[in-house]
Amino acid sequence: MFGYYLRLGLRQLRRSPVLTSLVILTLAVGVAASMSTLTVLYMMSADPIPQKSDRLLTVTFDNSPADSDGTEEDIPRGLSWLDVKALREDAKGLRRSGMYGTGGIVEPQKAGVKNFVAQGLAVDRDFFAMMDADFKLGTAWRPEDDRDEARVVVISHEMSQKLYGDESPIGRSIKFNNNEFRIVGVLGPWRMLPRFYLLENGGRGAGPGLSDEEEVFMPLSTAIATEQDINGNVNCQTDAEPGFKGLVASECTFMHYWVELKSAADRQEYRDYISGYVAQQKARGRMQRPDKSKVYNVRDWLAFVGVVDDDTRLQTWLAFGFLSVCLVNTIGLLLAKFTARSGEIGVRRALGASRAQIFAQYLLEAAVLGLVGSVLGVLLAYGMLHIMATQSPDLAALAKMDTLMLVTTVLLSIAAAMLAGLLPTWRATQVVPALQLKSQ
Repeated sequence: MFGYYLRLGLRQLRRSPVLTSLVILTLAVGVAASMSTLTVLYMMSADPIPQKSDRLLTVTFDNSPADSDGTEEDIPRGLSWLDVKALREDAKGLRRSGMYGTGGIVEPQKAGVKNFVAQGLAVDRDFFAMMDADFKLGTAWRPEDDRDEARVVVISHEMSQKLYGDESPIGRSIKFNNNEFRIVGVLGPWRMLPRFYLLENGGRGAGPGLSDEEEVFMPLSTAIATEQDINGNVNCQTDAEPGFKGLVASECTFMHYWVELKSAADRQEYRDYISGYVAQQKARGRMQRPDKSKVYNVRDWLAFVGVVDDDTRLQTWLAFGFLSVCLVNTIGLLLAKFTARSGEIGVRRALGASRAQIFAQYLLEAAVLGLVGSVLGVLLAYGMLHIMATQSPDLAALAKMDTLMLVTTVLLSIAAAMLAGLLPTWRATQVVPALQLKSQ
């Protein structure tokens, strides 16, 4: 019977073409609006590194002055070089890396290629293994290069193509911010989305965004030695001596520090280490306020910095509210469509069809309308996502519908049509055969 009712539903698409078109269009618009916003929310809240997100930890400290009256919300989300340097030297955890964003002018050592601005990241060697970044050519710099402030860099695949095409750049030199560096590695296609490791304000405001991609990676010690510009938030709650040297010697925060543990079960042990570190700093005259240090894994950090903000959630709820309005309109249209066939229903009932059979037939017809509407809904959703993508680089990276969202769109359209069809279908089962036959 299912196949028979399905054929009937497809055949009924040609009847009442105006009502049928309105039902399909109403469903498609509602589903497209809700799924386009849900797709962005889904991408923003996705776990960027699920295979180890519970083993990657970052920390925050309250290093504000003792007489500060700041609240917990005012605690810096970055770290000072003083703390990053100390944590690196203690070497707790399987892998670890301090980092800060930088940027500047690249001067290619190749004829015909003009200077251009590139975004960079100062990190420790462990960063690449921590973030599961694969190399297309070469490898990360040597462990001793972190200590020796070596003038070496790893570049992105895109930069390698821009500078050298299909030629290998390994061993060649580039100038970055008036400093010459030797290329030791080229990353393969690699991207974190959201870009969790360097976010402070959910990707909004000053500094790198949710989807930015670095093109140049250099040792953190080298970046400090060569005074590389800071691309990110700099938070100074006390006076610092002028210049870059004064900044790194101060309590100003502009860095982040991530550590990878062997197991998520080691988190409490690392938390105890951080508490001990704060106590040690207090004994040395730093961090005189009550200990408000925090340890976050990747998902905790994304929630803390507010990657998914209230505006995004509100827009999603409003979109689903719009879908509800579309469903109310769909109910009215289906009532009109099914009521117009009361005579046909009366004849079927008189010939022996049960109410359950009538219910199944018309509910399946509503599902067919939802299936057709899902095709149009997917097309409209892609159009809406394309419009969103033009608003900012972050949205351009996030406004992409994957297989899960595509299947969800189709299922939502069918489910919405069947939900809207419940009342009209129930009304169809209440048709009295005798009254309909008498009126014919």
